[in-house]
Amino acid sequence: QVQLVESGGCLVQPGGSLRLSCEASGIIFSINNMAWYRQAPGKQRELVARITSGGTTNYADSVKGRFTISRDNAKNTVFLQMNSLTPEDTAVYYCNANMFTTAGFLNYWGQGTQVTISS
Repeated sequence: QVQLVESGGCLVQPGGSLRLSCEASGIIFSINNMAWYRQAPGKQRELVARITSGGTTNYADSVKGRFTISRDNAKNTVFLQMNSLTPEDTAVYYCNANMFTTAGFLNYWGQGTQVTISS
């Protein structure tokens, strides 16, 4: 069974840093784009950052200069380094990946990890 499992979410004080990880497991032939989305209470899910298989990245304007997305292709893992966190970054963060598996080329989501920024 192919799945994405996030980790690293927790409570952090404003101005702090946090690193999220997401590992893809199962029978996976290849992974194209990997991304992080977030959804705050009462708001729509939004793209935070995306990274292609070749390492090209793009970010939401609200996180540019503060967040960095990276990936370890050998470990099928994507990371999100978050710095200078503010209460507005509070949300459930979801990992997303386009993966070629025995089921074909599909879009997968993780279960989400809670990030709370509060003093």
